[in-house]
Amino acid sequence: MPAYRAPVKDTQFVLDAVVGLEKYSNLEGFGQATPDVVKAILEEGGKFCENVLAPINLSGDIEGCTRHDDGSVTTPAGFKAAYDQFVEAGWGTLMADEAFGGQGLPYVVGTAFSEYMSSSNMAFGMYPGLNEGAQAAIEAVGSAEQKHRFLPNMVKGVWTGTMNLTEPHCGTDLGLIRTRAAPQDDGSYKITGTKIFISAGEHDLSDNIIHLVLAKTSGAPDNVKGISLFIVPKFLVNDDGSLGARNGVVCGSIEHKMGIHANATCVLNYDGATGYLLGEENKGLRAMFIMMNAARLGVGVQGLAMGEVAYQNAVDYARDRTQGRALTGPADPAAKADPIIVHPDVRRMLMDGRAFNEGARALILWGALQVDLAGKAATPEERQLADDLISLLTPVIKGYCTDLGYRIATESQQVFGGHGYIREWGMEQFVRDARIAQIYEGTNGIQAMDLVGRKLGANGGRGTQAYLALVNGALADARGDERLAEIAAPLEKALGDLQAATMWLLQNGLANPNNAGAGATAYLHLMGIVALGHMWLLMAGASHAALDAGTTDTDFHTAKLVTARYYAQRYFPDARALRAKLEAGSEAMMAMPVSAF
Repeated sequence: MPAYRAPVKDTQFVLDAVVGLEKYSNLEGFGQATPDVVKAILEEGGKFCENVLAPINLSGDIEGCTRHDDGSVTTPAGFKAAYDQFVEAGWGTLMADEAFGGQGLPYVVGTAFSEYMSSSNMAFGMYPGLNEGAQAAIEAVGSAEQKHRFLPNMVKGVWTGTMNLTEPHCGTDLGLIRTRAAPQDDGSYKITGTKIFISAGEHDLSDNIIHLVLAKTSGAPDNVKGISLFIVPKFLVNDDGSLGARNGVVCGSIEHKMGIHANATCVLNYDGATGYLLGEENKGLRAMFIMMNAARLGVGVQGLAMGEVAYQNAVDYARDRTQGRALTGPADPAAKADPIIVHPDVRRMLMDGRAFNEGARALILWGALQVDLAGKAATPEERQLADDLISLLTPVIKGYCTDLGYRIATESQQVFGGHGYIREWGMEQFVRDARIAQIYEGTNGIQAMDLVGRKLGANGGRGTQAYLALVNGALADARGDERLAEIAAPLEKALGDLQAATMWLLQNGLANPNNAGAGATAYLHLMGIVALGHMWLLMAGASHAALDAGTTDTDFHTAKLVTARYYAQRYFPDARALRAKLEAGSEAMMAMPVSAF
């Protein structure tokens, strides 16, 4: 039976040493996030995930969701009771606006809890996760009446939300959608069409489900410029807030998936369902991207979360499993064999996981801070900078963290040998669950193209220049401490490779767009290596400072420095290889005739 322990100490270290949470106490919401409050949220949230969600993760995967003849869906045993506890404890209200019943805490605090939830039970965490994205869209572009009608119950969690984009014939190319919205005399619309891959599309956890649906109105342009967004509740909502008649949306089937079996991924059929325009007509894609950007950061968290829980179980197994002898001689002469954690190749897999997980946690929480600052920083310039930085790094957080999270999950499974392939150990579930994070909310190839094709040159490259300057500034600060040279020096080289790759793309991608497409994934991974390296430089500096100050937790900070050194030695060298792949261009990649494949 797999286990999970919320990494509370490491989260608190990042919030203190990298995010610097207390520095922002003058900003809206941050004043409530006192050290005691944050500590209580992390500790109690960790306990909820360890004791309530983790125990039903494996069983939920085995049982899955069940669709009934009337189109209703039940979640696995224990999920409804766990969700009721989630709602009663107010976990879904952490980041929500106080005006609608939320606690108004910073996004970065809620992000820390979401990691624990995804590690302990990724399928469960998707139900409230989709709800948060739907709330964000309604809050951003909804009318006052729509906010009043829908948000309070969604914030409480008694209603949940979804996002409905994909159709059987189109995924990323949303201009191809066929779902139609016919205007009615009362100002509502009748929505007709089919959506697929709808996470949390139908279930028994909440009293109502508020679907946000992309559709085209009559006479709208038949491309992305003609897309509108609609609120389509499962049950209509009366003027007094009570639930009315069942709407014309039904679950046609549940997708049979590789993983996340306990999340109901549905085919939803809309047959003249009543919907309400959200935002402006033909401006639905803009509103949907509010949800998608939040979801992409959330998926990056899932990549980290799967890497973390898989790593934890691999460490436990490696400590207990005895096989062979240490290469330098028996580690335990009294035993017949040594624990496999003494073997260098097992250590390689474990250290790969530790270095990624701790670096990704820092990057994700730092990124979540930028989301907060983009809306709440004291000056327009600071808000603009934060928005530029998180816009640039969102595809990196989604793409790199899920690619590496999946790799760490598979390496952790490898530590188990044959036992990792057996269901009861739980490792094969982590691998299967991690795989979807590379695919949904825009495949990682799409993330790479978003980074190279849209984000690099946006606003004259303002965000790219700001990020490169930020890392250069951290390197300049580190030059006064020789102890940081073993991390700073290879980071500086990797940053140089990133800068050179950026210039190559700007020059050669414009001349031949295939060069940009061919090098996009390599570029995303190169930026990911630099981004995690930047975090490791900051964390190493903080650990040295803590040791200099006489901290009593010497083991924690010593381990942090060892892991930083490992990252520098084992991750940074890949930067030069990625740059070489990128600069190879697209000629050989595109030379093969289609008929020859």
